[in-house]
Amino acid sequence: MVPVLVVWLALCLSGTWAVDRSNFKTCDQSSFCKRQRALKPGESPYRALLETMELTNTRLTLQLINDNNKVRLLLELYRLQGNMTRVKINELKPLKPRYEVPDVLVREPPTEPLSVLSQDENGVVLSLGVESQRVIVSAQPFRLDIVEGHNVLMSLNSRGLLAFEHLRMRKDTQAEPEAENKEEADTAHQAETTKEEEEKVEEGMWEETFKSHSDSKPNGPSAVSLDFSLPGVEHVYGIPEHADTLRLKTTDNGDPYRLYNLDVFQYELYNPMALYGAVPVMLAHNTQRTTGIFWLNAAETWVDISSNTAGKTVFGKMLDYVQGSSETPQTDVRWISESGIIDVFIMLGPTPKDIFSQYASLTGTQSFPPLSSLGYHQCRWNYNDQEDVRSVDAGFDEHDIPYDFIWLDIEHTDGKRYFTWDPHKFASPKDMLQGLKDKKRNMVAIVDPHIKVDSNYKIHNEIRSRGFYVKNKDGGDYEGWCWPGNAGYPDFTQPDMRAWWASMFSYDQYEGSMDNLYTWNDMNEPSVFNGPEVTMHKDAVHGSWEHRDVHNLYGLYVHRATMEGLIQRSGGVERPFVLTRAFFAGSQRYGAVWTGDNAAEWDHLKISIPMCLSLGLVGISFCGADVGGFFKSPSPELLVRWYQTGAYQPFFRAHAHLDTPRREPWLFGPENTALIREVIRQRYTFLPYWYQLFYHAYRTGEPVMRALWVEYPQDPATFAVDDEFLIGRDLLVHPVTEEGARGVTAFLPGKEEVWFDIHTFQKHNGAQNLYIPVTMSSIPVFQRGGSIIPRKLRVRRSSACMEHDPYTLFVALNTRRTAEGELYIDDGHTFNFDNKEFIHRRLFFSNNVLSSVNVAPEAQFTTKSWIERVVILGASKPRKVTLITAGKLKTAVCNKENKVFNVGCSFQVVLSVLHEQCLKEAPVFRVKIYFALFLFADGHKSQLDFDFDASVSVLTIRKPSMNAGEDWSMALQ
Repeated sequence: MVPVLVVWLALCLSGTWAVDRSNFKTCDQSSFCKRQRALKPGESPYRALLETMELTNTRLTLQLINDNNKVRLLLELYRLQGNMTRVKINELKPLKPRYEVPDVLVREPPTEPLSVLSQDENGVVLSLGVESQRVIVSAQPFRLDIVEGHNVLMSLNSRGLLAFEHLRMRKDTQAEPEAENKEEADTAHQAETTKEEEEKVEEGMWEETFKSHSDSKPNGPSAVSLDFSLPGVEHVYGIPEHADTLRLKTTDNGDPYRLYNLDVFQYELYNPMALYGAVPVMLAHNTQRTTGIFWLNAAETWVDISSNTAGKTVFGKMLDYVQGSSETPQTDVRWISESGIIDVFIMLGPTPKDIFSQYASLTGTQSFPPLSSLGYHQCRWNYNDQEDVRSVDAGFDEHDIPYDFIWLDIEHTDGKRYFTWDPHKFASPKDMLQGLKDKKRNMVAIVDPHIKVDSNYKIHNEIRSRGFYVKNKDGGDYEGWCWPGNAGYPDFTQPDMRAWWASMFSYDQYEGSMDNLYTWNDMNEPSVFNGPEVTMHKDAVHGSWEHRDVHNLYGLYVHRATMEGLIQRSGGVERPFVLTRAFFAGSQRYGAVWTGDNAAEWDHLKISIPMCLSLGLVGISFCGADVGGFFKSPSPELLVRWYQTGAYQPFFRAHAHLDTPRREPWLFGPENTALIREVIRQRYTFLPYWYQLFYHAYRTGEPVMRALWVEYPQDPATFAVDDEFLIGRDLLVHPVTEEGARGVTAFLPGKEEVWFDIHTFQKHNGAQNLYIPVTMSSIPVFQRGGSIIPRKLRVRRSSACMEHDPYTLFVALNTRRTAEGELYIDDGHTFNFDNKEFIHRRLFFSNNVLSSVNVAPEAQFTTKSWIERVVILGASKPRKVTLITAGKLKTAVCNKENKVFNVGCSFQVVLSVLHEQCLKEAPVFRVKIYFALFLFADGHKSQLDFDFDASVSVLTIRKPSMNAGEDWSMALQ
């Protein structure tokens, strides 16, 4: 075995391979997918038995029967809070329990009562209680429609492709059941297989072979499938991870999209192959509504998509319109999973942000990362030793390039034994970490979930002695090949194993670690070099369940246990940073992801945009791609363009393969070093904006990096755009991703919008395609008119070095000459913000007054930072600028929740902001607003210096010097 492994690794390390597609299954090679895909629409055998319907305060239950084999299923229907519906389908009396996914939902979703509106022998109509929303359950064939008014929002089993392979005994091995058990099985029609079914037994139902690997399938066929129809929908998104366009394509003429976490290095682009992560969430969108489908199943899953408008050109659609074609656009989606049950959440929006909120209520929001993790990360496989780390760290200082994290890959360990250090190359890890800490920098070290089988290795001995390894089908410890050679795989599905793993990150267990050492979980699909499809055998055993049931959860559990370990080592004080390659629904709660082993090719640069946009749509905001490409060597032009793109994506890390030449930012000549330096420094100036966006992602579930249609949901021109993106709602980025480009065409959305080039301050109207000439220094980025973005322009060696530095406010005026934004500040690294230790201020510009208002008066935090400059884009030249800072008096003004809160605010703030927002709601408070005029008679006023550039209408107000956490206003006269 060892020589074979050496050959395999040598081929991998050569860096010359592209993905070998023959190592990974197609639908035809996956027996359950092939079986289910062979079913024909319109021939559903399922009928609803309306006489079995039971309705309680929390749910409706109803039996379904398959008229072909008489097997009964149990349908459960829930109306959930927040405009969602849950549908569960399971066997009524399975031979043994079927797997239901645990630990993904943050809680059992709260329900609301259903009520019956009407019922007859053909079906039942239920009220969902929201704007005439109803569920119509049709009996024969079974079908479920969700309607609002006269519009069908979504239909289930409308094409009759519901399939539920019931658990059964294998006929050639089963013994005759005892009389009592046989009677029960006959009654439930679960354990017997009819003669008609026997004739339909197909290859792969009870055992399956792929290449040299055999899957014993002890439970036999157990696949589930359900189709969904989406009337009026032509655009669907989500179901990452795939290296494909943002808008999902139809799959009629090829394989379905596959969701099965796999180690696919140097993956192909623009196809539906599975990659490292799987989030079974799809969003459907048109100009009227956004809906979502969350298919909660962790087994291998395939998703078919078809559309009645697929392939039609714009001319063809216009011809249909002219000819009076009445065909409504419709997208049909079918989900097929190998095992488990049907457990689906239907999110009814109606807006994109409603969908984000609904999904967040189910699986949680993006973890709030430490500020430093939003800076720049320098990584390669591998930095050779401590001296190499010191040299690279010094190189950043020498070339005046900021960074926050340097990374160590697998070679830093003692023989690929994780939680250890190479005794020769990294003999004094604490000295190395302290050297970084002295410069307010950090390190990430890799900890993979495959454990070297070695009786002299403490981690292995502990796991084996505690019985924590995944088992093979025969009951022994499952072993496979990975980086250490022969390796065991901890069973992270077991809570005791996760708790033990977390304890290994404590400082007394992880020798050489310090509080500025963070963690990277790679290879956690899990990757098994000699396994089927480079992963674990499906008949491996996790407690009571087969690996086939839990496969897509494995990476999430590794990520979770590691994150919990980093939190516990600090006593619950410090926020962790953990990067994972494999993920599932809910992984956003635990940290960051990246797009895996990409290549130094222009198309891989381009695909990083839709890949991260797709992840953002399903809750995972902290996404990035290896800058420069992991495999191969980028040209200087490609490397610069990739830095320019990555600097405006949430996770910003350069990474490279062991076999590639070194590519630190200063190794490509002074001109390219200057270009890379400039864009990394740009990233650091925007850290306040990135940070507050992640705070909002944590609070609301809204993505940080956004597809244009999220903010412009009624503009069809945005629906398929995936070569540009929004950061929050106020920055638009169109990276240069074409080799040798001399210009790009950016779409600026919004008929009423104006957009300002952040470099030149030139103003452009929205709703246009703007051609932009570019040079190598060009990064087309625009700030939306009507926004205020805080930045820090004093860039230092790391984000922590900038903690107390001042802010510059960039105020971009819209056509109404107003703008708004916010400023969020906390300590940047602890959980103290959950205890109300932060500053959160709303910034307004209206009626020529710029104001800062406290929107969290109950919070307490102080900052040494101040506002040192205000830049107003689209301004007119004033005669003078007056700053008014408030005294410490507290004045009552209105607020939506409790009608009063205490805030010290200036007279201008009251008149220009609170008067508009509060008085129209509660005019009885007018007297309190007027009273503020007298209370602030002792507020401090001062005249400010300013410059005005008439060529671009930019007003720069210099040195106002007000504390960033206090109330103030600035009047332009």
